[in-house]
Amino acid sequence: MFNEILGLPAHPLIIHFAVVLTPLLAGVSAAHALVPRIRPHLGWAVVLLAVAAPAAVFAARQSGGALKEARFSQVEGELGRRIAEHQSFALPLLLTTASLGVASLLSVYLARTKTNVPAWVSTAVTAVTVVLAVAAGYYVFRAGDSGARAVWGL
Repeated sequence: MFNEILGLPAHPLIIHFAVVLTPLLAGVSAAHALVPRIRPHLGWAVVLLAVAAPAAVFAARQSGGALKEARFSQVEGELGRRIAEHQSFALPLLLTTASLGVASLLSVYLARTKTNVPAWVSTAVTAVTVVLAVAAGYYVFRAGDSGARAVWGL
């Protein structure tokens, strides 16, 4: 399923969704959490990205494993080291993006609910959302950078 798209390796095609959607989720969810006056305008985008970004990262991770198995399973030396470094960022990126998605959905829920929620709960959700946004941004950068370095030999 994650091997090829129209005869091309799927990973280089799929990663672009993860590389675009993850920073968008990080930025939009942080803005939603930190700037109350724009929350009504960003809720729909946060919900959409909270689902799409983790799905894209999951597909990128799966397609990367399939690509490695199909074409790079026997690679050693410098290229093997670069591929292993790139692969090492996949799980942390998936976990932080999925966690950010959950925190973002909770943030939207709390912003739209009419029930009284203690202030510390809203503050905690905001803090967790912002920390996870930074972490997801870090890991998507590291995964993308290490992947580019592996491919281009930089």
